[in-house]
Amino acid sequence: MTTATVTPDVAEPAPHRGRLLFSLFALYVIWGSTYLAMRFALTGFPPFRMAGMRFLLAGGVLFAGLRLKGQPGPGLRQWGAGVATGFLLLVMGNGGIAVAQNLGVPSGVAALVVGSMPLWAAIFGAAFGQRPGRAELAGLVLGFAGVALLNLGGDMSGGGVAALAVVVAPAAWAFGSVWSRRLPMPAGLMTPATQMLSAGVMMMALSFALGERMADAVPPRAMASFVYLVVFGSLVAFSAYGYLLKHARPALATSYAYVNPAVAVLLGVVFAGETLGPMTWGAMSAILVAVMLLARGKR
Repeated sequence: MTTATVTPDVAEPAPHRGRLLFSLFALYVIWGSTYLAMRFALTGFPPFRMAGMRFLLAGGVLFAGLRLKGQPGPGLRQWGAGVATGFLLLVMGNGGIAVAQNLGVPSGVAALVVGSMPLWAAIFGAAFGQRPGRAELAGLVLGFAGVALLNLGGDMSGGGVAALAVVVAPAAWAFGSVWSRRLPMPAGLMTPATQMLSAGVMMMALSFALGERMADAVPPRAMASFVYLVVFGSLVAFSAYGYLLKHARPALATSYAYVNPAVAVLLGVVFAGETLGPMTWGAMSAILVAVMLLARGKR
């Protein structure tokens, strides 16, 4: 999973076509590939230690870079908002996915369930007064039917804890995204910087509390995957998402939600030998169509 909500602060120049295309590539392909990278990284890192180190490094680099460019640091209330949403988006959201994959959930299935995030966002949006239209209601019904199919007869391995983690993760991510619109978030890319830094601290504390231990020798593929997650999954993709939020329609900026699962499934089959049953393919079709209905209804 791979994003935080970025609040635009000032008007920007007209978007550059090449930057828009690169940003879409980053969201579609890079974020779609992070599920497989996370699976490989977990062969050498325990889940919360891996995620905590990842977000501390990425958040620290982004925060330092923004401060060196002259952007003011967040105030106390902005730090509070960053901590609250960082907990929901990254500790519960990304951390839940890491736990589920560590327990054996295939990367493609994890991405598929995370693809249901817009369904939860529509529900929480309705709770905040944004009532869904007909297309969104149809998408909600179809999407949750797909999630139910995935849990009842698909490839949701790993037991009850894994199933709970991978379903709670997108719900927490969606609630954090919707709630953040009502919070005093920092300006621009300082939002993901504060979220990653605070979530990294919380994840490292949770890792030590759970007694997680690093492997004696981290395999080269696990280390390379970890570096990929820090540089591309966090720094590059976060910046691309922030650029799209400022320069593209919201429906386009959030369209990664129904592209990532397809990318993750393909990469998992090709590079990790994952196999998905017919019921999982049916569930994926239902969830992807549901998210497209939601995106269409929000235009």
